[in-house]
Amino acid sequence: MYFEDFTVGDVYRHARGKTVTEMDGVLITNLVMNTAQAHFNAHSREGSAFPHVLVFGGVTISMVIGLATQDTGEHALAELGLDKIRLRAPVTHGHTLYAYTEVLDKQDADRPDAGVVRFKHWGVNQDDVLVFEGERTTLVQRAGARR
Repeated sequence: MYFEDFTVGDVYRHARGKTVTEMDGVLITNLVMNTAQAHFNAHSREGSAFPHVLVFGGVTISMVIGLATQDTGEHALAELGLDKIRLRAPVTHGHTLYAYTEVLDKQDADRPDAGVVRFKHWGVNQDDVLVFEGERTTLVQRAGARR
């Protein structure tokens, strides 16, 4: 979608979901050197409030925004910001995430080929439990403009 295609107030339920695998959770956690045991040590979770390995919040955020980009990022020229990030419920291996987006604001950019769109993204798990919400501001190409 181009800048002109977004209307403030529109809400999208993105078509795809993604099941968080053990590989997703552990690989990225180790790549970014997050050493919190809750993300890769099942034994340390026994008897805790959350007895399963917890997925690193960065994975949850990335997956929800990734699912949303099929509709909101195809013609993005630049990511301008992420704000008001909230992780609302734990995600564990085997959870399936789904993404939603609301268009919060549109503004002309300081260049003729694009505009700025501010989105609210949120993600839910397979039980429709809210796990993530945040705002993303993106520079989006105008229809007919060349990259």
